[in-house]
Amino acid sequence: MVNVMQIRIRLYLLSDIPASKIQMETAAFLDKQLVQDEEFAKLHSANQFKNYCYDSLYPVEPDRIYRKDKIYTLTIRTMDRNLAVFFEKQAVNGYTEAMKALTAEVRLIPKKQIALIWPLTPVILKCESGYWRDSLSIGQYEERLKINLLKKWKQLYGEKLEEDFELFTGIEFLNKAPIAIEYKGIRLLGDKPRLHIAENQTAQRLAYLAVGGGIGEMNARGYGFCSYRWM
Repeated sequence: MVNVMQIRIRLYLLSDIPASKIQMETAAFLDKQLVQDEEFAKLHSANQFKNYCYDSLYPVEPDRIYRKDKIYTLTIRTMDRNLAVFFEKQAVNGYTEAMKALTAEVRLIPKKQIALIWPLTPVILKCESGYWRDSLSIGQYEERLKINLLKKWKQLYGEKLEEDFELFTGIEFLNKAPIAIEYKGIRLLGDKPRLHIAENQTAQRLAYLAVGGGIGEMNARGYGFCSYRWM
C-alpha cells in the first residue's frame, strides 16, 4: 500500500472570504497551481478520482468570515507522493486574487488500526433524486460510501477488492440538519457521518484510503475530508 502524505500550507488572505465560499476559493487556488504542470494539468481535467482532498482553512472564524491580512492553514492529503511534493515545492509559490501561499510542510500519516473516521467538511453523495435521504435508507447510504471507496481503491491500485465484507460497524450523524453548500451556482446538501470501522484487513485498508483521499464525492473540491481515531 502507498502512504498517506499530509501537506500543510500557510495561506495569507488578500481579501475577506465568507465561509460559504472558502472551499470554492481554495479549489481555485489549487487548480491554478495544478494546471501550470503538464502532468497535473491532465489529472485536473481527467474524469477520474483525483486522489487528494483538503480541509477548510484553520482557524475557523466564529462569525464565518475569513479575514484579509490574516494567515490560515490549509491541510491537504494525498496518496500520490509526486503530488505531495508538487504541493510542497510548487504550490507554495502560488497565489490568486483571494490568497497567497507562504510556506508548506509535509508529513507521513502512519498506518495504524483505525477505529473511527469522521468528516471535517460535509460529505457529498449525489443521487438522481437530489439529497440522498429522499431516496436511500441509512444502510443504502453506507453501501454507497463503501462502493465509492472500492472504486477509488481500484483506480489507485488497479485491483478489485471483494465486496462481501463489513466496512462500518456503526454510523452516527454529527449534523442535526443537512448542511447546504454552494457549488457552481447550485445548492447541494451534505452530512457529517461519524463512521465506526470494522477490524478486518479490507475495512482497515479502505479506512486509510479514506483518510488520504476523502469519503463521498467532490473530494478535490474540499468535501469529505476526514479526521480519524486510532484503536
